[in-house]
Amino acid sequence: MTLQQRIYLIVTTVILLLIAMVSCLLVVAEFEISYFGYWVAGVTVVCLGVGLTLTGIATNRMSYMLGALETGLLNFKDNDFSISLPEDKSDELSRLAALYNQVGEILRKERQSIYQRELLLDKVIQSSPLSMILTDEKQRILYSNIAARHLFNNGRRCEGMNFHELIEVAPDTLIQAVKSGKDGLFSISGEDEDQTYHLSQSQFLLNAKHHRLYLFKQLTRELNRQEVAIWKKVIRVISHELNNSLAPISSMAHSGKLLAKGDKKLNLIFNTVQDRVKHLNGFIQGYAEFSRLPMPQLKPVKWQSYIDGLMQQKSFWLVGSLPEGEVDIDPAQMEQVLINLIKNATESGSAIDKITLQVVEHPKHFMLTLADRGSGMSDKVLESALLPFYSTKQTGTGLGLPLCREIVEAHEGKMAINNRDGGGLKVSIWLPK
Repeated sequence: MTLQQRIYLIVTTVILLLIAMVSCLLVVAEFEISYFGYWVAGVTVVCLGVGLTLTGIATNRMSYMLGALETGLLNFKDNDFSISLPEDKSDELSRLAALYNQVGEILRKERQSIYQRELLLDKVIQSSPLSMILTDEKQRILYSNIAARHLFNNGRRCEGMNFHELIEVAPDTLIQAVKSGKDGLFSISGEDEDQTYHLSQSQFLLNAKHHRLYLFKQLTRELNRQEVAIWKKVIRVISHELNNSLAPISSMAHSGKLLAKGDKKLNLIFNTVQDRVKHLNGFIQGYAEFSRLPMPQLKPVKWQSYIDGLMQQKSFWLVGSLPEGEVDIDPAQMEQVLINLIKNATESGSAIDKITLQVVEHPKHFMLTLADRGSGMSDKVLESALLPFYSTKQTGTGLGLPLCREIVEAHEGKMAINNRDGGGLKVSIWLPK
């Protein structure tokens, strides 16, 4: 039986009781008139009338309060907690209304708290670089964050689309990784370098229905950083061992020179040993500088004054106009990058007037392009150019380009090297704004 039906039953019962009481009142009045007179009968009728009136008022208030309570509970069912009941008296109905209002206030606060947490969670998910796709049991996309939309649908919303149909145009490695149903790594070939991703996929029940969650995490930069960290550790170990050996060799060569002052052949031998030790020390210092590269100390720099200062040290041609704004960089470290690249361009055989630098401002980053018309690089050299110790020069240390990449990535940027059509090399650097 519903609450409304119960109210109708109560009201009907009260009305029937009132009818019965009125009937009894008439009988009593006739009896008292016969035996006690009109005065006593009048008092009795007045008392009973007052009682019936009070009973009617109480019944009306009870009916109103029960109706209001039913309306409020129906609103609770519809997730509307805005209605409150009057608490104008201190009887049982008012205490019931007060309890209802307390429950409504608690539910309002809980709903507001849940709403705020949902907003925060959605903000975190949408800002995450992790690409997230949630599908139902038919692979229909129910939710996707911004990173996933850019990865799969050129920034457009993916909700309502079939996920397997959406990735039909994706690289084969991605499709195979998704259809395997397991977690794993896969790589996608890019214009500048291969991009490595980790795919995590899990299935769970939500509202008694099967759902599947796909998480794509780009690992390219992390793997590059781990690779550089390993190289740095190797360099520190080798430098330590070589320094321990070179110090006594240098000391013994100096002592040998003092003992062999009159012997030209021995002096020549010891001088040669000292020269090679000195050269090896300088060689080790270059590697030690790479392994101990400090974090960049960023500060705002105006492009015009910064490039003007660079042009006083190295010769190159500026293409186009410079951005008017500022960029947050470590001036000394970034200057070292550009000087190294210009030096490499000069040593590649390019004419000075063919070495160009262009700075273009984009909404979220600056792009620096240093180009030359030198000998360029073969495909094999390009693959290894950014690895420490790799060099095609007889006296090279193999640290110039890896040091440049390390500095750029420490600025949260990216660096890429490509051959140019018609000969020469192009180095592109992306720096965040």
